[in-house]
Amino acid sequence: MYSPTYNQIENRAEVLDFMRANNFAVIVTATGGEPGASHLPVLIEERGEGLVIVAHMAKSNPQWEQFYEGADAEDVMVVFHGPHAYVSPDWYERPADNVPTWNYAVVHVQGPPEILNEAGARQVLKRLVARFDPNSAHPSPEKLERLLAGIVAFRLPLMRAETKFKMNQ
Repeated sequence: MYSPTYNQIENRAEVLDFMRANNFAVIVTATGGEPGASHLPVLIEERGEGLVIVAHMAKSNPQWEQFYEGADAEDVMVVFHGPHAYVSPDWYERPADNVPTWNYAVVHVQGPPEILNEAGARQVLKRLVARFDPNSAHPSPEKLERLLAGIVAFRLPLMRAETKFKMNQ
């Protein structure tokens, strides 16, 4: 992503807050020459100095098959997209001296994907429900097993992050 230094955010807490506030992310893969993208709710965990994204997708979604053993940090990108808006040159004191643009905030992160075992998938599912639907009744053991049978849970330890907060700098 093209991001001049004046558009980059270096403050870890600010980036983390942004990712958590905009956690309906786009998971992008590009292995085997065929790009894929899924829009998923994700959780961001702090582990020591590192960050890890955890999520799940439908087992019927073929994109998870690109999370093969040995995949590296360039194989998966997660895009967190925040607010955005068009900026007209007419809004400036001297419109003829300005061009139209778009203000936006975005964070791209990359890391090697890891498919979780059943115990890990169970924890991800419980945590996502607790985060996004805390008032719901807990599913029965039978329903939980049906849900688990239909998902692939994964984690992505973040190896690289790029930020761009283009807000009329």
